[in-house]
Amino acid sequence: MLRPIRSIYQFFVDQPIKEASILNHRYQVLDLIGIGSYGIVYLCRDLQSRGKKVVKQLRPSKRKNRNEMKLFQDEVTILQKLKHHHMPIFHEAFSQNGHYFYVMSYINGVNLEDEIFQNKKRFHEKDALLFIEKVIKLVDILHKQDIYHLDLRIPNLLLIDNEPYLIDFGLAKQVKPKHSSIKREEYRLQDYYDVGDILLYLLYTTYSSNNKKALPWTEELSLKEDTVSLLKKLLRIDKAYSNIQSILDDLDRAVKAVENSN
Repeated sequence: MLRPIRSIYQFFVDQPIKEASILNHRYQVLDLIGIGSYGIVYLCRDLQSRGKKVVKQLRPSKRKNRNEMKLFQDEVTILQKLKHHHMPIFHEAFSQNGHYFYVMSYINGVNLEDEIFQNKKRFHEKDALLFIEKVIKLVDILHKQDIYHLDLRIPNLLLIDNEPYLIDFGLAKQVKPKHSSIKREEYRLQDYYDVGDILLYLLYTTYSSNNKKALPWTEELSLKEDTVSLLKKLLRIDKAYSNIQSILDDLDRAVKAVENSN
């Protein structure tokens, strides 16, 4: 009974801010980008710089929940550490009328999910491998700072000139030195697994089946042995990778195997 009541409460409380509203005397709401599990995201015009910014609001229904507040604050802390132009750049955090917001750069890219499902973008084996190489290098930048994204999915990748941009750090974690190495290992393997899942998505964009019976990907997809081995390690079917350099080495071998077969 509690869940329907909570859903009704959230429906009425978590209404997006109206278009043209001004936040923090500076950010004019242009459009609603989306509503997530704990945040509402807006495209805004920065009235000082005249450029566009993204403003994320903690959902009003979550404001009194300590865990949700901590998630929001953790995301701000992580974003403040990101200094890469293929990731959002943090600008400021503020509160207004008891609501909590932060501001980040606007990345004017096309969502990879939309590119695949709406625009029918296709990735052949070599294309998919080269693209994943770029993604894993972004993941490497995070891991070197002990930051783990933990939500690597095609909706959280934007494309500009076929270059990946990583967004949505709402579930990301930073592991501090005092934390258990077991937790660090768990997060690392989760990011690797998610990269493997993205690669599988990309490889399926060129697959068309006449078989009514669903088969495992190892049987449905015609892939080079090196690509299969890479995927099995990322997805922990075989012994998992211990570091990103090993992934990059296997990616390089897989690309060369595809090139040599042409």
